Amino acid sequence: MPKTVLLTGASGFIAKHIALQLLEAGYHVRGTVRDLSRGAEVMAAVRPHLTDPTDLEKRLTCIALDLTQDDGWQAAMTGIDVLMHTASPFPMVQPKDESDLIRPAVDGALRALRAAQAAGVRRVIMTSSTAAISGSPLPADDTSYDETNWTDPDDPGITAYSKSKTLAEMAAWDFLRDTAPDMQLTVINPGFVVGAPLDARFGTSVGVILRMLRRKDPMLPKLGFSTVDVLDVAEMHVAVIDKTDSIGQRIMTVDRFMWFADMAQAIRTTHPNRKIVTRVAPDAVVKFLGLFDPAIRSIIPSLGRQEKVDNSRARATLGRGMRQAHKGVASAASYLIDNKLI
Repeated sequence: MPKTVLLTGASGFIAKHIALQLLEAGYHVRGTVRDLSRGAEVMAAVRPHLTDPTDLEKRLTCIALDLTQDDGWQAAMTGIDVLMHTASPFPMVQPKDESDLIRPAVDGALRALRAAQAAGVRRVIMTSSTAAISGSPLPADDTSYDETNWTDPDDPGITAYSKSKTLAEMAAWDFLRDTAPDMQLTVINPGFVVGAPLDARFGTSVGVILRMLRRKDPMLPKLGFSTVDVLDVAEMHVAVIDKTDSIGQRIMTVDRFMWFADMAQAIRTTHPNRKIVTRVAPDAVVKFLGLFDPAIRSIIPSLGRQEKVDNSRARATLGRGMRQAHKGVASAASYLIDNKLI
């Protein structure tokens, strides 16, 4: 019998790619969505990309679950071999109340883990973020961020998103240590995830590419992230399931650091006929624009901050180099253009 994976947040940009790769690898997938109508969306997104879509309705099913409610979690875990917890909000604009992000992230992770433990599910893959690693300044003795680094949730300079990812991951590791020592947890910490979505419902990271294509901003902020192709992130989630040496590990899944200007240049190179803004704005200008645009205001603390990251564990786990992130940016842009989404 094929193993069955419970994939939380199955309608997300990354999760749809994970679902596709799980199905291609022979797993059955039970996806959780907040609204059952999103289940058909997941089905429609993966079907055209499958090598063999035969019996997809038997291999991929969806159920409605809420990260903030206990109802349905125990039933969802019946017959599950692996819990893959990807569900967590990633907003374009930081909320006024940080608990709006932190509460569902932390409570959702613990709710999923408790249900898995009660059902005897031992293997758990959790999606965290580099935000839980590199959200605080690099220690003086370190030359680059790696999996030993942790964002300090008490750092007054971190965003609500970074805090939510950090506290959720800490809660998961604490749960294993204190309550479920026999669980086998691997945490995947992707950076800023780019690449072509499987359908027109995508998240914040592809939304940034869309913003560039729409020339929303007259200049780009001096802002950047450790970036990774969604195909690498999805492959990592599937690859670690049977890798015993990944148990108990965090795996920072990134390719390289990219400034927004680098991303814009990648789009411009691939689509030379499009007018793409590549000029970088002085920080003072960005701060002024932030007075009127909440999306800009939320990135001001990160202006000019460049992360050096060590992705050696990710490369060793996959047994190869990472896909080039600038190609992922270009493929996201091409998808948006080809599907007339701009």
